[in-house]
Amino acid sequence: MTIPYKQQMLPIEKVFRDPVHNYIHVQHQVILDLINSREVQRLRRIHQLGTSSFTFHGAEHTRFSHSLGVYEIARRICDIFERNFPIRKIGADGWDDSERLVVLCAALLHDIGHGAYSHTFEHIFQTNHEAITVDIITSPSTEVYQILNKIEEGFPEKVASVITKEYPNPQVVQMISSQIDADRMDYLLRDAYFTGTEYGTFDITRILRLVRPYKDGICFAINGMHAVEDYIVSRYQMYVQVYFHPSSRGMEVILQHLLNRAKELYPKNKDWFRQHSQLLVPFLEDDFQLIDYIRLDDGVLNTYFNHWLDATDPILNDLAKRFLNRKPLKSASFKPEVDAELIQILRNDVEKVGYNSKYYTAINSSFDLPYDFYRPKSNKHRTQIELQQKDGSLVELSLVSQLVAALAGQSQGDNRFYFPREMLHNQQQVNYDLFSATYESFLSHIHNGALQ
Repeated sequence: MTIPYKQQMLPIEKVFRDPVHNYIHVQHQVILDLINSREVQRLRRIHQLGTSSFTFHGAEHTRFSHSLGVYEIARRICDIFERNFPIRKIGADGWDDSERLVVLCAALLHDIGHGAYSHTFEHIFQTNHEAITVDIITSPSTEVYQILNKIEEGFPEKVASVITKEYPNPQVVQMISSQIDADRMDYLLRDAYFTGTEYGTFDITRILRLVRPYKDGICFAINGMHAVEDYIVSRYQMYVQVYFHPSSRGMEVILQHLLNRAKELYPKNKDWFRQHSQLLVPFLEDDFQLIDYIRLDDGVLNTYFNHWLDATDPILNDLAKRFLNRKPLKSASFKPEVDAELIQILRNDVEKVGYNSKYYTAINSSFDLPYDFYRPKSNKHRTQIELQQKDGSLVELSLVSQLVAALAGQSQGDNRFYFPREMLHNQQQVNYDLFSATYESFLSHIHNGALQ
């Protein structure tokens, strides 16, 4: 008798050796087939941390390794739920293991729509990685869809609904997307490992011992509250020290300006870009298909940036050189409500010494909430972390943790003004006499504490 595809298990489980989780275990044929699909393999060519690898040189890990890690954590949670909290034993608050396959597929595919240099590319070309994730999963043209649809008709749409948080089982959704989910747990540990930042680690073994299903989602045993606190602090530290690092953002600004310059030049230089940047052309024309998106990755863009070193346009040429050779813009933090007039003065100073301020200055604002309590009236409210007390009742984390209460709702980050590093050290000696007053004025604002 032929075993249905959804029930096909590998004769011997396959393992992937992983520096974070030791082994990643694959037992289902469908998961192995998804891993081997064109769209998932493409994630090997997309860096997890984008321009952060210019600051933390070890951060060369990819969306592929992260996706496997999220899958593995979700798999372990499913095992724990089925072993200790099955619905057949504890009723409506228990876990229905028939949901396992949709969880594992959603965990593996949750980031499949990320593009080349991810968030920067999205901002320039108005793409949306979450919407493209859904497109890849539900489009009959993709290998991922063909694999998922073999499980049962409509299964691709089920997996996509987990990504969009519309799936009817909140346990499934929160396992993949909540304030303490498989996605966040993996990327914090993985990013900490590859950036070498020990303060980004937390005790995932303990947290997985604490996790519990209940009818409306996922909670954690209150006797392990300190492990959850440690996770929140780790997330806070990683955002402040790694994700919002000024130099990484300086490289991101260079990348943003580089792509914007290409977009501006394209209408009058179509033949040149078609010759040197063929796969980028559909995006420069704002007329791309899913296959165009899938063919782009970090390596493709880097190759084009190399070609742009030969561009006759001095700004495109220079920005490509700065990006490939790691020459980030310098920055200073500022307060928009206080320093708006000063920022314009500094932009004018940059113009006076010969730079186009549109491409050599920028304002970058990066903020995040380490933890947020439930805000039902918010357009994008976050699912709060619930702790299960000994009597079975639930209490929200910040109500019992003074540490988390101090962080809850407190946005962390800053506003930074970016400018050419040369403004701090006049390298245009030929213009020094002419522009010395401009340089001195600029330096006085920066070094005298007008900006930090």
